[in-house]
Amino acid sequence: MNEKRKLKLKKFYFHPITIFILLTLLVMVLSGIFSVFQMQATYNTVNINSKDLEPNLVAVENLLGFEGIKFLISNAAKNFLSFGPLGMLLISLLGLTVAEGTGFIETLTKRHLSKMPKVSLTFIVLFVATVSSLINEVGYAILIPLVALVYFMMGRNPILGIVTAFCGVSFGYGVSIFVGSTEVALMNYTKQAALLIDDTTHIALTSNLIFIIVASIILSIIGTIIIEKIISPRIGKYKREEEEAKTVQYRVLDIEEEEQKKIETEKNEKRGLRYALVVTIISLFIFVYALIPGLPYSGMLLDMTENTYLNQLFGDNSYFQDGFTFMVSLFFVLAGIAYGIGSKSIKNDKEIIETASKNYQNIGSILILMFVVSEFIAVFRKSNIGTVITVWLANLLEHLEVSGIVLVLVALILIAISGLFLTSPANKWLIFAPVVVPMFMQSNISPQFAQIIMRAGDSMTKGITPLLASFVIYIGYLNIYNLHKERPYTIRKSLSMISPYFLLISLTWVLLIIGWFILGLPIGAGVYPTL
Repeated sequence: MNEKRKLKLKKFYFHPITIFILLTLLVMVLSGIFSVFQMQATYNTVNINSKDLEPNLVAVENLLGFEGIKFLISNAAKNFLSFGPLGMLLISLLGLTVAEGTGFIETLTKRHLSKMPKVSLTFIVLFVATVSSLINEVGYAILIPLVALVYFMMGRNPILGIVTAFCGVSFGYGVSIFVGSTEVALMNYTKQAALLIDDTTHIALTSNLIFIIVASIILSIIGTIIIEKIISPRIGKYKREEEEAKTVQYRVLDIEEEEQKKIETEKNEKRGLRYALVVTIISLFIFVYALIPGLPYSGMLLDMTENTYLNQLFGDNSYFQDGFTFMVSLFFVLAGIAYGIGSKSIKNDKEIIETASKNYQNIGSILILMFVVSEFIAVFRKSNIGTVITVWLANLLEHLEVSGIVLVLVALILIAISGLFLTSPANKWLIFAPVVVPMFMQSNISPQFAQIIMRAGDSMTKGITPLLASFVIYIGYLNIYNLHKERPYTIRKSLSMISPYFLLISLTWVLLIIGWFILGLPIGAGVYPTL
């Protein structure tokens, strides 16, 4: 009897770089098709002076022809060099590589973080990642490489650390323990739209403060449960193939000599941590002093051309906001060097530079990926496809005759869907605010609560769209720590890993919004969901 042989077809995996190249070509083809069919839409913006609505026509631009090819070629270098995640990641890695090379991060992890319960560490990572949106998207560039490194040194799967940090920043984006860049970006559009209904409306920067503080805690708690109970078991442990095949070797050591070395090492590590602590205290003092206006040589990080302190701190020209990634990186450099001197792990400047240079060699694939992604996002933005779809969704809401809780849910869902195509919360709110805010106010819902719907909808889908610029850091680091290079983390695989988080946190957002609205709890000082 002949046995039938089952032929197993070997799966073929496209590298993310190849996928983004194909997506770029697809967008160009779609732009050509859509422009032929004159795909366009009209949205209204509020004239600041006259308080009237002004129509704006946006149409899909054909990038398949000569002009499109010309745009792609002539702007390639500009798109890459102006790509936000590129500079942030390179700057943040400068500090992390020095701190890692001197042994600072490893000792800190071994002596303090490794003793912490896994659940507690997960909560801290998610909470810090969530509130990091206080300063735009710096959390992606700083936390993803840092948490991956810490998890690796702890013996936990660094892939889990990458997923945890990315989910915390993305699906909690826009909530924090203090008002930040999101308020500055959204408030003016909210106020302008509210004036269409009531010219006495006042929108304060702190009008969402209570809600975002509570939301940041709740999302971090629920997120911790999702990570530990669902995602962590699916990802599994992290074992290098060479470690699995390695045999254990025994050797006879002089016990007294070994004990003496251990004591000396611990002594050096403790001294190094003390040096790093002194540098940390001094750095924090200088940092805080630079944020206080009115004192001698203070306020260096503030934009003193602005009238209010929050605008000085988070405005478009804020030195604090623009330089935050560099300041964090500089802290790690100084703390790492201080630790290295104290622990005697470094002898001279050449060792520091050499160590940092070696660690930069690991990000070559990310740089190539960033170039390809920067072109993909630039082409998509130039095509106006995302903007047109967003306008359609806003116009759909305007033509729906809904009110109350149904209006809240429909607006939340439509804003969330638009986030798949238009990732900037400010650009989305520019289109949605003149529609959502008047509809809410006519349904006796406050414009401040409409702004909460905006930030919730934006957060719900932020992490599941490849059009998010910082998605490249997430997928790039997954592949850096990937042990099976023949099976790279593709877009599909990267998204499937976070799909449970996306679904359950989206449900959490919906329940949180509904519960807050029904109970009528304050969302800010003297501000409620209803008028």
